[in-house]
Amino acid sequence: MKTNTANLRRGLLAGGNWIIDQVKMIDVFPQPEQLANITSQSQGTGGSSYNVTIGLAKTGVPFPLSAAGMVGKDALGEEIKADCRAHGIDVHYLETTDKAPTSYTDVMTETNGGRRTFFHARGANALWKGAGLDFNKVRARIFHLGYLLLLDSLDEPDNTYGTKAARMLAAAQAAGIKTSVDVVSEDSNRFAQIVNPALKHVDYCILNEIEAGKTTGFKIRLADGTLDTIALRHAAGALLQQGVRDLVVIHFAEGAFGRTRRGEDVWQSSLKLPHGFIAGTAGAGDAFCGGVLMGLHEGWELQRCLQTGVCLAAASLSDATCTAGIKKLKTSLALARKYGFRPRLDRAE
Repeated sequence: MKTNTANLRRGLLAGGNWIIDQVKMIDVFPQPEQLANITSQSQGTGGSSYNVTIGLAKTGVPFPLSAAGMVGKDALGEEIKADCRAHGIDVHYLETTDKAPTSYTDVMTETNGGRRTFFHARGANALWKGAGLDFNKVRARIFHLGYLLLLDSLDEPDNTYGTKAARMLAAAQAAGIKTSVDVVSEDSNRFAQIVNPALKHVDYCILNEIEAGKTTGFKIRLADGTLDTIALRHAAGALLQQGVRDLVVIHFAEGAFGRTRRGEDVWQSSLKLPHGFIAGTAGAGDAFCGGVLMGLHEGWELQRCLQTGVCLAAASLSDATCTAGIKKLKTSLALARKYGFRPRLDRAE
């Protein structure tokens, strides 16, 4: 009889992308052969695993955090490991390679509105296969993997599971660990090939509306940019039909929507932030994801999970980097009391 069950486990293991973001604030994104001015520059965390764990550590989360992935044998790789250790994150499963440099991204963020464009060097992340992971020895309750579509070795085909990532997630579930995934937003037709096989081995699927639409084929925004709440609900249902076991959460600028396997639907509006509050939008989705995973780990009601997610996302928006804006949990939650929430998304339901 198995004793290594989820209720005996504690903590979050985050595997996937470990990236250094070089965030450059620019006055405008230039047309080809035109010039833009860099007004300031800063360095921060990047990638699902890095952002989620550092963000949660900064909130003072009450459970252990662990890192899994690969960095280069270089200064940036050492910087990532040192940062994790400084925040109390276990780096036992964060491998080092001399075959590729640590991944980095140049994030060009427009000063007016925070719109960003990414220039990414895949680096060591592309080589990570998780060979050293033995989920039967991992004590975490949740294994979060992200980003699918940006982990070359794990995105490769697998004869049994469809992809190597799906095989990894299946191994985690077999060991009694709850699994969670996130996906990178890319303009491609690879979603069905790479994301769908993984969904059969996922307990919690946390995506933005672009990724959910690409994965399911639904157009979640109308031509004028308005959120199509009916299509959004259909997309959530389709993700459950494709195999997600417990919960689908779709987040977007206006808020978030969650649908459980039991048929519970929960809407949550984002915060009504004042003009000038948003310094950059990079990392807000990962901050939201971290807040939801915190609540799921702690057994909170779904509404509270989503509220925590939008508050952490709002805190992230206050800084151009992905995680520097996140403070202690009570500080982020206080933003909701200070600014309030946008109008209810389900008011016309």
